[in-house]
Amino acid sequence: MMNRSSISLGRILGIPIGLDYSWFLIFALLTWSLATSYFPTEFKGWPAAQYWITGAATVILMFGSVLLHELGHSVVALRYKIPVRSITLFVFGGVAQIGAEPPSAIAEFWIAIAGPITSFALALFFALLQPLVSTLAPLLAIAKYLAYINGTLGLFNLIPGFPLDGGRVFRAMIWGTTHSLRRATLIAATLGRFIAYGFIGLGVWQMFSGNFGNGLWVAFIGWFLENAASSQIHQQTIHDLLAGHLVSDAMRSNYTPVAPDTTLQQLVTEHILGSGRRSLVVKQDDRFLGLLTLHNVKDIPSSAWLTTTAAQTMIPVAQLKVIQPDAELSEALGAMDRDGVNQLPVMAGDQFLGMLGRDDVIGFLRTLSEFSRR
Repeated sequence: MMNRSSISLGRILGIPIGLDYSWFLIFALLTWSLATSYFPTEFKGWPAAQYWITGAATVILMFGSVLLHELGHSVVALRYKIPVRSITLFVFGGVAQIGAEPPSAIAEFWIAIAGPITSFALALFFALLQPLVSTLAPLLAIAKYLAYINGTLGLFNLIPGFPLDGGRVFRAMIWGTTHSLRRATLIAATLGRFIAYGFIGLGVWQMFSGNFGNGLWVAFIGWFLENAASSQIHQQTIHDLLAGHLVSDAMRSNYTPVAPDTTLQQLVTEHILGSGRRSLVVKQDDRFLGLLTLHNVKDIPSSAWLTTTAAQTMIPVAQLKVIQPDAELSEALGAMDRDGVNQLPVMAGDQFLGMLGRDDVIGFLRTLSEFSRR
């Protein structure tokens, strides 16, 4: 499922490819930088239009290289039967949304190292291409820059700062040594935060040394890495708190069923506006038929609410993602993230038992956190 701030570019190997709107900012800045500074310095005497066209083509191919880098991760993940939810190109390059943690340290190692290997292979390809296009200045310029940028991308990603690829390689090594994914994640993420602070410090020093633009960019990268590493530590903390707790511990079993022939006008007036409910369970003769959400209701024009029923608007049970009461809470939270939903019906066979929403998990986490501090 693509993020709403992304433009869908289609699918490769079944993986949705998206372009974040922030990409247009970096596309414009990099094209401007290449067309007005880098290429005029390296290749003198071109018409202005040639610099701009070559710059734009280079940036597009650079992000094509980034896409191949992320596909490198994704192909290996798929070989380990790990789903890849999407690949998104954005202001910092690209990110592949891997749907689950690797099953082993060796899997983590190969998934992480696949990206830099792809970048180094591209750098070698563009380096070998240069003699073949030496008489065509624009192609030579593009090949030289892409050889440089892919090599730089590969080296940068090998920095052992989680969540960079090097940080994941480092986590795989710690995981293989300690046999604890939790411990490896915390160590790698903590190291990642220290490295991020190093980037921020270097960037601030460069800004005060007169290189403001480059320093600002380096500090911004450090800020991004620090946030990503802190987020990983936060996720691990949540996972630790939820460990051993089941869906049945946090689900809501008190709900008001509605009949399938109830009109949307009745539902809105009696259940949604009156109680603030955002989802309703549709049942008939104690049989669970489907789920009706506020989004489903909003999709129907209000002029049709008097004649449209719950059965016509609901999501049928056959199309719903459900969870069992004895499933781990962390598994349920991961399923919500993976499927892009905010709630899951809890079922044991054909029997509907209740609902589990993100707010239920958050409330349960708050209670666990309070007890853990005592």
